[in-house]
Amino acid sequence: MNTLAETFIERIANGDRRTIAQAISSLENNDERAHDVRKAVAAGVGHAHVIGVTGPPGAGKSTLVSALIVGLRQRGRTVAVAAVDPSSPFSGGAVLGDRVRMGKRQCDEGVFIRSLASRGHLGGLAASVGDIIDVFDAAGFDVVIVETVGAGQSEVEITRYADTRVVACPPGLGDDVQAIKAGVLEIADIFVVTKADLPDARRTESDLLTMIGLRRKAGWTPAVKKVSAPSGEGMDALVDWLEQRPQRGLRHAPGGTQQARTLVTHCLNADRFGQALGMELLHAAPGEVKLRMRVQSVHMNFNNRCHGGAIFALGDMALGLACNTYGSIATLVDSQMNISTAVEEGEWLIAHATEVARSRKIGTYQVRISRARDDAHIALLNGVVYVLDKPVAFAGSEAP
Repeated sequence: MNTLAETFIERIANGDRRTIAQAISSLENNDERAHDVRKAVAAGVGHAHVIGVTGPPGAGKSTLVSALIVGLRQRGRTVAVAAVDPSSPFSGGAVLGDRVRMGKRQCDEGVFIRSLASRGHLGGLAASVGDIIDVFDAAGFDVVIVETVGAGQSEVEITRYADTRVVACPPGLGDDVQAIKAGVLEIADIFVVTKADLPDARRTESDLLTMIGLRRKAGWTPAVKKVSAPSGEGMDALVDWLEQRPQRGLRHAPGGTQQARTLVTHCLNADRFGQALGMELLHAAPGEVKLRMRVQSVHMNFNNRCHGGAIFALGDMALGLACNTYGSIATLVDSQMNISTAVEEGEWLIAHATEVARSRKIGTYQVRISRARDDAHIALLNGVVYVLDKPVAFAGSEAP
């Protein structure tokens, strides 16, 4: 580990707020220090209770998070909050609405609140949120709360990161069928009916209980609680329920992110083509891989720009590794890529492959390729893979 990484991990582990903020900024901007930050915090993760708070716009998520901070601090827990806001159309930064609403909590040394810009990232989160959770975890925070943008029923990416998923449901969800629609309502560990003082709160609670009864399946028995965050009604019971949850560090548990990263590391190290092009692993989780590559002279075309084939190779490698993270061989059967920006020599490129959907035999993946120094969009690769009933193997060894 180099000196910079050692300095970062020491300061982060000691809870130095300025260093934590600098590390988060590096990760958001994918600057030259981001890779060192990821490496520095990797050994200190898996201890915090990550709570994801999602729900439709106007559900009272920020008010709920603010009340959760109070309840957790009363129990002696340190709390970090990653609040994902929409991006400013002018600066690209977070609108900061969540931080304004939680402003009273920032005076507490045991609380750290950071607003993150979604920057067009789908799923209700920001592209860097997983790395930022790891920074908070390595810094020793007991609880990390992630609040999503809350843009609709399909904003379910929080399932990749949270140990406990809280879905905020405002009274009057809509028609009677609303409570049994597929999407964000299906990811909950607990439904929290906010604004419990309003007349429709009891009906919303009843609709949710009915939904659970209709859609009951093994391993899916979410709780339902009513709260009024401003008055504190129901908050003690909610915080007690969260405190009793045993789940911690599920994203990094064996069989999850840890196993995926080990497998991907072996595969990439055994891939002579990827090594020849200089590809490096930044992040791996089930169905997700992030790589980086520095554009070198060997990548340049006759017009002295990065060859499209090199860009495709980076995206294809990220996709190929992401679809094989489960340990079964998956092979690309169809793909297409759109390149929107030329790339100069010396630039670092980031390829972030994510799983869109996967069945027993077919998987759909998307890879966004961006320029590291400013997160500028370079290319988008979409691919469909076919899953074989064979374990992943790499040169010279069997898959772990």
